[in-house]
Amino acid sequence: MSGSGSIFEKLELPCGVALKNRIVKSAMSDSLGDGTGHPTNEQNRLYQRWAEGGLAVSIVGEVQGTSGFAEKPGNLVLNENSDLARFRELAQRGEVNGSHLWLQLGHAGALSYAPTSSPKGPSALDLPGLSCAELTVDEIRQLPAEFAGTARLAQQAGFGGVQIHAAHGFLLSQFLSPLFNKRTDDYGGSIANRMRLLLETIEATRDAVGPRFPIAIKLNSSDQLEGGFDESDALKVVEALDQTSIDLIDISGGTYFPGAKSASDGAGRGPYFVAFAKRAREVTTKPLMLTGGFKTRDQVEDALSSGVVDVVGLARAMVLEPSLPNLWMQDKRPEPEFPRFANAPEGGITAWYTMRLTEIGEDKDAQGFGDLTQAISDYEERDKIRTDVWLEHFP
Repeated sequence: MSGSGSIFEKLELPCGVALKNRIVKSAMSDSLGDGTGHPTNEQNRLYQRWAEGGLAVSIVGEVQGTSGFAEKPGNLVLNENSDLARFRELAQRGEVNGSHLWLQLGHAGALSYAPTSSPKGPSALDLPGLSCAELTVDEIRQLPAEFAGTARLAQQAGFGGVQIHAAHGFLLSQFLSPLFNKRTDDYGGSIANRMRLLLETIEATRDAVGPRFPIAIKLNSSDQLEGGFDESDALKVVEALDQTSIDLIDISGGTYFPGAKSASDGAGRGPYFVAFAKRAREVTTKPLMLTGGFKTRDQVEDALSSGVVDVVGLARAMVLEPSLPNLWMQDKRPEPEFPRFANAPEGGITAWYTMRLTEIGEDKDAQGFGDLTQAISDYEERDKIRTDVWLEHFP
């Protein structure tokens, strides 16, 4: 084994599946679907390049079970109406070189992309920048089967696992948060009630895929908003997850609720959420993954050697250098150079990284950081085109 620390040690998950090292490309909304919910050639090549680059797992962000509550018109949609052959090709390309490709099971709920959706969440909200209707009890009770159905199809298509998205203000995270969830029935009020849908979803998903298929979960350490989902509630959820069949808990933080600060605000230059991970380690024996703010090999090694976390999630670093794990394993230590854009508009940095993903999928290794304004314009124009395709394709 080359390299230091425990980066390149194998990890056996509770389900028995082994990961070849401790580096995961955490879920991002790559927005590379074709507008009909299917993968594109660029998306296939992107995940192939990450697999060739030496990581253990890549996670495809925000894969929807239906077309009604997508986060973006570039999301994938996997259900009984999908062309499974096209998903099989993505799985095959992303599982080369001993890597795994997992799908993140998504549902945007109240944050669904308005041009293609009629947003619904745990409770009706009418706020500046956020308006949605309330899900009925019957609609809520159908959700675990929806997540489970997508997981079963992912397994059939050859993907290596799934991640249930319960972070960043999307639907299952909304149920956990008092800011989104003001229900007075069995799905609202106490944290035991607010986590009910999440636990039901985990149980249904495990029943669908069997005991040997990895199921991860992405969980906020907090919403980082006053009156929202906080660390105390998050620790109670982690304690409950310890009694489930989950194979990996991916700790993150922050939400897209109006007025929320970004995960990096006030977190310093180092990895985010480390303090919470230490508290979570005390209440669970499940493997822990930490995502957010990792920029250097030393940071990754320190987190792993501390014993607090078992896996590190890299996102933007893997966009800047898709072969980073191989370079580290060869004891080459080029740390990615992160772009700094002055006065970037809200969402502008996300747009820049998303368009850089497209360049990787097209085998264009761009020199320098290019023009932020152009990247934003290209990103918005592509969303408009795919919105038209989406509305024509989905009834």
